[in-house]
Amino acid sequence: MTVPAQLDRRFREAAAYEGLLDVGFDVVDSPVGALLLAATPRGVCRISYDADPEAQAERLARVYGPRVLRAPRAVDGAKRELDEYFHGRREAFDLSVDLTGAAEFTRDVLRELARVPFGEVTTYGQLAARVGRPRAARAVGTVMNRNPIPIVLPCHRVVGSTGSLVGYAGGLDRKEQLLKLEGARLF
Repeated sequence: MTVPAQLDRRFREAAAYEGLLDVGFDVVDSPVGALLLAATPRGVCRISYDADPEAQAERLARVYGPRVLRAPRAVDGAKRELDEYFHGRREAFDLSVDLTGAAEFTRDVLRELARVPFGEVTTYGQLAARVGRPRAARAVGTVMNRNPIPIVLPCHRVVGSTGSLVGYAGGLDRKEQLLKLEGARLF
């Protein structure tokens, strides 16, 4: 049996509105390609360059719970703020984030990462020092590579010790594009 598109849309909107979802997600177009955005009732939990809804829904369900639906309303705030960012009308995000399942070190690094200002860069080593682990630059690199909420948690602002663009899960072309959008100067 096929459910009419209008009924399906109304069901998804109602589920999101009533707070019946563990995660609501949608796929949106952006200047850096299609992005999958996902949010829990606590905040944005995923921004992925891998916009395959089926694969992402399975991953989200393993971490956040089985009630995962494509529900555009659940990510309206994230869509709006990302659109403002990409169009030069936003330099800082006001979104709540949900880092459920992240280890304490990962949370510490991502909290510190969120403090790196728009248009500026830092290095993996500097970020490691800022979280009190000055010899953990490689571990910080691993956190950056697995950052579940790129752009909002701006791992594109982290560069190698010489200022070189290294290690971006979305690809170095996207990292460069985001840094240019922000007018960042490298070392």
